[in-house]
Amino acid sequence: MNQTPVEVLDTILGYLGFVAEIQEQERDGHRVLQILTHEPERLIGREDIVIDDLQYLVNRILAARDPSGQRVVVDVEHHRAMRDDSLVEKVRHLAQAVRSTGRPIQTEPLNSYDRRIVHHAFKDDPDIQTSSPQDDARMKRITLRFHQKQH
Repeated sequence: MNQTPVEVLDTILGYLGFVAEIQEQERDGHRVLQILTHEPERLIGREDIVIDDLQYLVNRILAARDPSGQRVVVDVEHHRAMRDDSLVEKVRHLAQAVRSTGRPIQTEPLNSYDRRIVHHAFKDDPDIQTSSPQDDARMKRITLRFHQKQH
């Protein structure tokens, strides 16, 4: 039986005892499953651990059925969207410092979701180059560098 992403998440939340409404949305080219509930703090968790784990589980279940399928973002009461905006604002300030000093700056350690947000924020910026180490660590720092233009 092929469940939709909303049905997969709803089933998981039901087993966990949560009463929630799930809205499917589109944001920045990604499918977002927005959870609306009276207990958002419990679904977000300390340092976003619960929301990250829910997203991981939903995507693993979906990928097991269709490895080429689109990944989904799980959000609770727009928490992730507000956090993403705050992260982008913070790294844009770091980028300004890189532009003024010409020196590279590293972010705090970020998970893969946050690193994707940062790399995407600068993909069309001709002045700032972003890079992360190519290791298997879960949390990595991104280095922001001033991109030297070739003459």
